[in-house]
Amino acid sequence: MNFDLTTKIGVLGGGQLGKMFALAAADWHVPIYALDKSKSFPAGVAVQHFTEGDFKDYDTVYQFGQQVDLLTVEIEHVNTDALKALVAEGKTVHPAPDKLEIIKDKGLQKAFYHQHDLPTSSFQIYSDAAAVQKAIVTEVLSYPFVQKARTAGYDGQGVAVVRSADDKLLDAPCIIEPLVDIEKELAVIVARNENGKVQAFPLVEMAFHPTANLVEFLLCPANVPDEVAVKATEIAKRTIQAYDICGILAVEFFWTKKGEILINEVAPRPHNSGHHTIESCYTTQYEQHLRAILNLPLGSTRLKSPAVMVNLLGHPDYKGNVRYEGVQYSLAMEGVKIHLYGKEQTKPFRKMGHVTVLNDDLATALTIAKEVKEQLKVIAK
Repeated sequence: MNFDLTTKIGVLGGGQLGKMFALAAADWHVPIYALDKSKSFPAGVAVQHFTEGDFKDYDTVYQFGQQVDLLTVEIEHVNTDALKALVAEGKTVHPAPDKLEIIKDKGLQKAFYHQHDLPTSSFQIYSDAAAVQKAIVTEVLSYPFVQKARTAGYDGQGVAVVRSADDKLLDAPCIIEPLVDIEKELAVIVARNENGKVQAFPLVEMAFHPTANLVEFLLCPANVPDEVAVKATEIAKRTIQAYDICGILAVEFFWTKKGEILINEVAPRPHNSGHHTIESCYTTQYEQHLRAILNLPLGSTRLKSPAVMVNLLGHPDYKGNVRYEGVQYSLAMEGVKIHLYGKEQTKPFRKMGHVTVLNDDLATALTIAKEVKEQLKVIAK
């Protein structure tokens, strides 16, 4: 595809990822079209064209695709049948719909890693909670384990750590994995264009909120031995090549206490684990995604500054029209960059924004990020 300023890019999804992607595309004046249920969603203020509709509906996605030259996603759970029809008619879709179908089903995703000799934990597939319970009773399955819904899991939803009979099972088609003894959770954002060029961002480590199962803090570079960073990056590159994906792929890992590096899961789009790149890297993950899907040269992923990102989550005690406390306090601190997504309603643990803290010393950046977390509150009016 020849790049020009009239290339129309359609994004399925109008959330914060679509917003930040559109803001990156605006630097090149590339027109972005978005499809989601309401123009009041975060991307509504950033895109040139917003279509209100359901990206899971065949006809809506198909008609939306007729308006643009190229389609991409900010969420996996879209109507892939419509995307396949558009591809058959000559539209460009990145990532390819058949790859989306694998990734949005955790059972197919895990099988893919085993088939391609990519390191991941063992797994079993079950149809529902009753099937899991039967496996426990017959001693095919023993505690503890992790249960993951095969589809529709997002932002910590659809995952249950089951340690005993007192823990509730998810009643959905699922996979069961052993409860891995984790040293740290890590991630690599990697990009690939149609020419097959691959570029990875520096490895990050993630600390999760104990209640919400969402990333609370992200540190870059990850505080791990060099050989761990090299190996994780190599696996991430192998993974995007195995999928034959054009665009961004976020590869999340478990680094175990035994020293294993295991793929947990992937996301074929810009990702929460790459937000810090807006300030901390020469190329942001959003610009890199744009470069990759347009088959342009990939940008430098070199780190300009160590960074810590903290997710701004809705306060657990508030629900309603959003209000922020402590913005002025946080802005007074050096190296603090605040990103508010523009969601009108807050609810417990909803992702409402993020803050990136830049500092030459990663430990200092983390101290400041923790102070921001204590001072910048997402509450309701």
